[in-house]
Amino acid sequence: MMKAFRWWWDILLAFLLLGVARVLLPLPFANEVIIFSIYTMGCNFLLGRVGFISFGQPAYLAVGAYATAFYLYYFGHNPYIGILMGILAGWVVSAIVGAFFVRLRSDYFALVNLALAVIMFYLMEKVLATITHGDNGLWFLTTMSSTPVLDLGRPNEFFIFIFLVAMALWAFYKYLDDSIYGACCLATKINEDKLKFIGYSNFNIRWMAFIIANTTTALAGSLYAVYFGFVSPAITSPSRAADPVVVTILGGVGTLYGPIVGSFAYTGMKDLLSGYIANWELFIGLLLVFIMLAGEKGIWGSLEPIMQKVFFRKSTLTRYQDSGDEIR
Repeated sequence: MMKAFRWWWDILLAFLLLGVARVLLPLPFANEVIIFSIYTMGCNFLLGRVGFISFGQPAYLAVGAYATAFYLYYFGHNPYIGILMGILAGWVVSAIVGAFFVRLRSDYFALVNLALAVIMFYLMEKVLATITHGDNGLWFLTTMSSTPVLDLGRPNEFFIFIFLVAMALWAFYKYLDDSIYGACCLATKINEDKLKFIGYSNFNIRWMAFIIANTTTALAGSLYAVYFGFVSPAITSPSRAADPVVVTILGGVGTLYGPIVGSFAYTGMKDLLSGYIANWELFIGLLLVFIMLAGEKGIWGSLEPIMQKVFFRKSTLTRYQDSGDEIR
């Protein structure tokens, strides 16, 4: 009973965190926060569960964005099919690249992913400029067709769609955290030898985690492409390689709500401070240093114990009362 209550409470809390973005904030800001939180989910899973820090997330973001853009610019007009193409491309690239990258230690893993982001940037900007149109990018906003049920060309309906996608992804990662596979991911981060001793393959676990995380990142790239109706090499700029890592640490590494809370804080500070201060990243850096010195828990990691005391104390008392009634 208690486990079921926690599950439904977690769903309600995620719903409220995402819903407040629409109710209290401007629609463009809410859309950006939710897509950014999806972008960060993969990095959060890699760092929090497997112990891999990746500075190459813009590369996988670009894979999803350009796969969607190529379809919508050259082949078709349905944004749903474009998103599916982005997911498929992300899955294929992650499976191929991950087979090599996950064999590396965390420090080399971070650097080789950063190198991949640099390679992807110059591929899209220079080498494949005849297809990608270089810095001019691919424009397809006006060529996307309207779709039934939810028309992704309308900002309000697009918000509903990404809201549902974010909730589905949150539930998926919640399931992974509570599953045997999630425990194995944490075990391969803490003690590889013991995991291997009981019969599990560290390589297979890491490879699957890599595919899941970066397919999620590619999905975020597809959503960015459909939302803006435009893709350029700037989406895979190595200068933005640290963004998902910063948001992950800001929200709370390995926490379910860390990507959402971190995206709120990061996007909010960027939008508010950039209007007054050109180098707004300085304040993000100072906040990050403060969080790390305060205990490395992030914003949500610090709030979570308080939330549990407030909301779960009553449910625990109710459970004991129900148990007492059953005994009597």
